[in-house]
Amino acid sequence: MPDHWFEPMASHMGRAYLRYSFTKGTVQEVNFLMEHLGLQPGQRVLDVGCGPGRHAHELARRGVVVHGLDISQEFIDIATADAVDGSTFERLDARLLISAGHLRDFDAVICLCQGAFGLMTAQGDDETVVQGMAHCLRPGGLLALSAFNGYFAVKYHVEASFDASSGVSHEVTEIRNIAGEVRQVDLWTGCYTPRELRLLLSACGMTVMSISSVEPGAYEVAPPTVESPEFLVKAVKN
Repeated sequence: MPDHWFEPMASHMGRAYLRYSFTKGTVQEVNFLMEHLGLQPGQRVLDVGCGPGRHAHELARRGVVVHGLDISQEFIDIATADAVDGSTFERLDARLLISAGHLRDFDAVICLCQGAFGLMTAQGDDETVVQGMAHCLRPGGLLALSAFNGYFAVKYHVEASFDASSGVSHEVTEIRNIAGEVRQVDLWTGCYTPRELRLLLSACGMTVMSISSVEPGAYEVAPPTVESPEFLVKAVKN
């Protein structure tokens, strides 16, 4: 399995990841996704970059059948330990989705909070991940994908450096584990504009239905702006 810079970060954080403020809006986000994607009990959802499984668990509580993937074995172990009926998990690099023959014909795929897609920095990796997600959908299946807002990064992310050539933001930050031990790490985040997202998804056989400006814990249908940290894309497989 290909290595990724995120794995040692996840191993250090463990359950402490769920203490960060951006994880506290899970219920609101899932409430929105249920309506926005028209999800019904019994439908199958693939959660790509599921982390410790917070969205997968909450969807499963509503009767959705969810399978979560993450490159971090630490996060998969946590997600599995906390699993509720209808949620299952496995360690898998999202760049390998196309070759994962057991992951097919899902009604929806979600990839949220810079899970998998947003953490790719090598050229072509983001497209590989989106192609894989499209491959896992049934015809007419829906994708909900969050991406960091490139406009917001340039305007407000002043403590990070933004590479205009690659569209990647680089930040040196501190993370803590469950015991409160601090580690300094490099964090890279791919940033996007709505036009880039439409072009990327179109090239991967999907049609964008909407792009909304959102914040963690405050998902809504809203026009794209410079002022929101994330865009949430809804797309359908052609």
